[in-house]
Amino acid sequence: MNWEQLLSLRRQGDTSKRLRSEQDDTRLGFEVDYDRIIFSAAFRSLQDKTQVIPLSKTDFVHTRLTHSLEVSVVGRSIGRLVGKKIIEKYPHLAAIHGFQANDFGAIVAAASLAHDIGNPPFGHSGEKAIGEYFSIGKGQQYKDQLNPKQWQDLIDFEGNANGFSVLTASRPGIEGGLRISYATLGAFMKYPKESLPKKPTKNIADKKYGFFQSDKEFFQEVASELGMIPNKNGNDMGYERHPLAYLVEAADDICYTIIDFEDGINLGLVSEDFALEYLIKLVKDTIDTTKYKTLITKEDRISYLRALAIGNLINEAVKVFIENEEAILQGKFPFALTDKSKYKAQMDDIIKLSVNNIYQSREVIEKELTGYQIINLLLDKFITAFNNNYNGRATNYDKLLLQLLPEKYHIEKENLYDRLLHICHFISMLTDGNALIFNKIITSNNS
Repeated sequence: MNWEQLLSLRRQGDTSKRLRSEQDDTRLGFEVDYDRIIFSAAFRSLQDKTQVIPLSKTDFVHTRLTHSLEVSVVGRSIGRLVGKKIIEKYPHLAAIHGFQANDFGAIVAAASLAHDIGNPPFGHSGEKAIGEYFSIGKGQQYKDQLNPKQWQDLIDFEGNANGFSVLTASRPGIEGGLRISYATLGAFMKYPKESLPKKPTKNIADKKYGFFQSDKEFFQEVASELGMIPNKNGNDMGYERHPLAYLVEAADDICYTIIDFEDGINLGLVSEDFALEYLIKLVKDTIDTTKYKTLITKEDRISYLRALAIGNLINEAVKVFIENEEAILQGKFPFALTDKSKYKAQMDDIIKLSVNNIYQSREVIEKELTGYQIINLLLDKFITAFNNNYNGRATNYDKLLLQLLPEKYHIEKENLYDRLLHICHFISMLTDGNALIFNKIITSNNS
């Protein structure tokens, strides 16, 4: 892979090449990506989607929106620092093509901003609930009518693939979705493969999948434009990662490790003594003990340590990336950057404590159970109504139910896979609160 190709400013539908040297620096294409994402309805909905504590109204607990904003800030810093090193190493990128260090930061910030945009309500349990509706629920009835890859898309419903759809899927009058630049789409694609074969290697790029069968053709166009390296044979499609996807992943890893931990501390799920012990291991080389001793409140102490920890992890991610940049360009770096960080053991310790004390806390479990039940019900009712309507067998109840769908979902879908995915997409785009409202409407009318 080469950086000039990887930094493509092309957008879906373009008929000519967009040159960096011809860009208006006051309205750079990569920064337009950020603007389009942040003004999108899908991004705004993240304000009422679970990050860690489902349905929590506690002021200091993160939603998907605040988490995404923080990941974009961290991603921008990592991208700029990497960009500075890359421009120094390959000066022709600036001298001939006009690229700047901040371009890398803009791309990573935009992709980081969008990294959770396809995630369903109720946290990761939302993904699992959609998948299990098909694998062990009433959705099993559709298995024999789909090909294996279409079926795998549904039983392993994946927020990353759904996010690619959100950013790129066309609908009448809206060609190419948000029309994000291909460089930003490349950085967004942490798992540039289809749903089968499942985890064919230990390569981090094969851990999950990144696009639905319905988006396969355009995905291939993006990967080809960027010069990404194919790594699958025969009828299977997959690629080595776009280098900047490693930076998006690192930003996310840093934020959920440290900031989810901070939420747990503020909620009282992790004791301050434990927190200090774990965080100080990350900051012992940079902490100003004199300043630290002047901080009176727990909030200020934790905030100071969190800021230092994130700063250290950013610098370490940049160091690991630059040391392995040539291997990454060759598609020969099958790890996350944090896997090779000198702080890996400390991060693993924090994540383990978070799993035990936060992710498996009673409040989280109770609310995830509620999410399972709601998503199962909504899928069943809307899929049944949508299919009955297509087949000319819609009951009056089905017709009334379909009137609840937002206008943009009133689209005819000719084949079963597209209809099932269409309703999954609708459910996935609901906020936690809207899912509860739909559930209440349906259950009250069934009682």
